[in-house]
Order: sequence, then structure tokens, then C-alpha cells
Amino acid sequence: MLGVARRRLGSGCVLAQLAQALRPAAAAAAAPARTYSAAAKEITVREALNTALDEEMSADPSVFLMGEEVGEYQGAYKISKGLLDKYGPDRVLDTPITEAGFTGIGVGALTMAIDHIINSAAKSNYMSAGQISVPIVFRGPNGAAAGVGAQHSQCYAAWYAHVPGLKVLAPYSAEDARGLLKAAIRDPDPVVFLENELLYGESFPVSAEVLDSSFCLPIGKAKIERQGKDVTITAFSKMVGYALQAADILAKEGISAEVINLLSIRPLDRAAINASVRKTNRLVTVEEGFPQHGIGAEICMSVVEDSFEYLDAPVERIAGADVPMPYAANLERMAVPQVDDIVRAAKRACYRAAVPMAATA
Repeated sequence: MLGVARRRLGSGCVLAQLAQALRPAAAAAAAPARTYSAAAKEITVREALNTALDEEMSADPSVFLMGEEVGEYQGAYKISKGLLDKYGPDRVLDTPITEAGFTGIGVGALTMAIDHIINSAAKSNYMSAGQISVPIVFRGPNGAAAGVGAQHSQCYAAWYAHVPGLKVLAPYSAEDARGLLKAAIRDPDPVVFLENELLYGESFPVSAEVLDSSFCLPIGKAKIERQGKDVTITAFSKMVGYALQAADILAKEGISAEVINLLSIRPLDRAAINASVRKTNRLVTVEEGFPQHGIGAEICMSVVEDSFEYLDAPVERIAGADVPMPYAANLERMAVPQVDDIVRAAKRACYRAAVPMAATA
């Protein structure tokens, strides 16, 4: 785990980078379809996160990074490579394995030693009648990580998204990671920034615009990764890639799937989701987390509330198995959604296959 914080300088506030929290916001307007512009180069998600941190630390001297192995070791996945040499030990701090401790330090850099993100950071703005803002970015692992232990292979997006006062972001591509991390660092509210460790080494095409130091993505706006007319598939983090693979398979069978990359879990872009469902008349939600009280359940309810009369088929939820995450890599794979699960759900929604519905993978 790692953390970043922003010291209070004048009217500025704190920023702690580790797992981040979200605050409820008003429903966002539908996001226009966005695709990659002409790619200037390809970068990995690891490089996107590293450059975003570097640029924001350079732009704002009150931003500092702390966490386990972020300094001398340059991060377990080399996300903080070069930052200690560039900014020194006062702004890049190695800590013991004490998440509660350095999270409290991060929040305390603003006012006092507030102990926990959920119990205090998320509530400080409300309890102070708007006088205290807590700009903490809490970066943490999210989703299956291939046999590294159950504690590192679970998707808790729904946990954080349940808490008023927090913002929850979940990037997929290098563009997402770079643009959302910069937005999170600049945001006055506590943000939970959920990263999938298996995506760090993946390369994505990025444009010159994305590589510009001023590039930033809006929080609360989803992105249409692929246009379609027959079924809407919503996903976030690594599952976006799976949804896109499923869409390719479905296209060969004459099913046009629209894939929505949620990006922001809280606030959730309900307007973009409902606009897509009103076009396709079908919905499949995909997540690695547990099905009960999950992100997919919230999306399904949003569509039932706002667009029920547009549905031509029952909504489909694809989620992880409702069991503790296994340690063994082969069992872990069985416990989380796969591309075939998404394909089957989409075909059911389009009445192309007589396969029983299921809320789990």
C-alpha cells in the first residue's frame, strides 16, 4: 500500500495518496463518446501513474508521497520510480506496514490527527459546515492479482462507494490512469483510487494531448469505449478489457455491444448509462466484486428507476463468486468473471442463447 498527501499551505489542503474515498455527488450529465486521438506513442499504466505523480508534485510543492517501499525501493511496482531522487526524503517518505498510521498522518497534515478515512476524512467537510476540506488520494489494489493472496485480490469498490463524502475512481487504460490520478490529486475531497496490479505493465496508445502536463479527466464522467446498438455492457478497471474482448466476439455473431468504461464509481455517471440503455434496450453489468450490494446492483436499480420502460430483456449482472477469494491462482480465476461469462450474458439479453441467468461468474 502507498499514500500521498498534500500539506496545508495557505489556503491549500492535504492530499494523501493511497486508497481513496468518494463523496456523493449530483447525477452527472451524459458523457459524449470519447475515443483515442491519433496516438503519439504507447505507454504503460505504470508510466502513466508515475508521470502523473511527478507532474503534480512538480506543480504543487505541498504534495508529498508516503507509503510502504515508495522511496528507496521506488514502489513495489515501480510507480514511484525516480521521485525520491528528484524530490528528496521530505516529500517521498518510506513508512512501516502501518496503513492506519500513515493514513492518519496524511489527514493530519491538514489539521489534526484524524484517524480513518471512512470515519473522519469522508465526514470532515460536512461536520465542519464546509470549513475543512480533506484532499486525500488513497491508492490501493483492486481486483484479482493472480495468486498473490486473498488480501490483494479482492474488489472493494462497493465498500468505498457506499460512503458519502468519498469519491471512488477506477481507471482502466494509461489515459484513464494518468488523467484520473491528476484529477484526484487536485480534488478537494478524499478520493479512493483503485488500481488493478495486473494492468500496470499493459501498454495503451495515448495522444499528445494525454501526454501534456495539463491533461486531466473529469471526475464523474463515464467513457464510451465502443459504440453499439444491441446491448449495453458497463464495466470498470480490468473488466473493461474483458468487455471489449467480449464485444469483439459478439460482433462476429451479429450482436453490436456498446461498452461503457465507468471510470468513476462515485459519483456514478447515471445519465450516460441510461442514455446508452435507452438506445440498446438491454443491459449487462460486469464487476470483479461480490454480487450482493455491488456496483452492478446499483447500476441495475438506476436503470429500473429511470429507464425501465426502455428495457426489452431482463438486466444481467456478472460479478465475482459470492465466496471469500481463493488463494490458488486457478481457483481465483474461477471466482472472477471471464470473457465467456460476458458473452453468454449478452447473448441471453439478446435472446440468442437459452442459458440460465446468474448473478455470479
